[in-house]
Amino acid sequence: MTSLLSVRNLSVFYGAGAQAVENVHFEVEPAKVTALLGANGAGKSSIMQAIAGLIPSRGQILFEGEEMAGLPTRERVRRGIVYVPERREIVGDLSVRENLILGGYQIPAGERRTRMDAILDLFPEIANKLNGGAWRLSGGEQQMLAIGRGLMSGPRLLLLDEPSLGLAPLLVRRVFERLGAIRGGGDLAIVLVEQNLRMTMRLCDDLHFLRSGRIVGYRRAEDLRDDTARQQAIDTYLGATSISESEDDKAHA
Repeated sequence: MTSLLSVRNLSVFYGAGAQAVENVHFEVEPAKVTALLGANGAGKSSIMQAIAGLIPSRGQILFEGEEMAGLPTRERVRRGIVYVPERREIVGDLSVRENLILGGYQIPAGERRTRMDAILDLFPEIANKLNGGAWRLSGGEQQMLAIGRGLMSGPRLLLLDEPSLGLAPLLVRRVFERLGAIRGGGDLAIVLVEQNLRMTMRLCDDLHFLRSGRIVGYRRAEDLRDDTARQQAIDTYLGATSISESEDDKAHA
């Protein structure tokens, strides 16, 4: 199958030559979920921001076979690449409705209304809070709003950065259930940055493990269903303290 996204020899530098990402390669196929896993500082978010055009990078980022280098973020959004950042970054001074409209500002009003209705069906928790301030939402509701806002433009590729960050286990499961519904509804591809391995495996097809800005391993999710294989991957690529796998996660695995 032809890749939707091809990342080749991607490198990202900060400041005076400090390297955050070094020669990263990976592919994302249509309708597939690809996870980037690693400890804090492994370069995961830098890769996502480079794909979204938010930070400069070297190497190739090919989307549907076309080079993205030099294209601003808004043009990448227009072409179908949407980034949902790590800390959600909803606009608290705006209403829930206005945040959603902001996500679909590039599309016609009629299409915007149709997409908003579909998103509210997917996230009923925020449907009855449309006219309230976004700052009033709980952490889980804010994450749903952030994902909904990202979906408003009708992306082909959704870049999700730590959607479980700061959420209680029950809300993590709820968010991941909705992500499962999203991925089952069409040809949307997702690149997911996470530290919750067990929840990630329920959703993703491919996992790339990062350490110190480099990809150090690859596994298919189906190869890690077995406890022994999963623990081996953790020990080899992540280390016992670099992932989230609470007792609550284990109880609901």
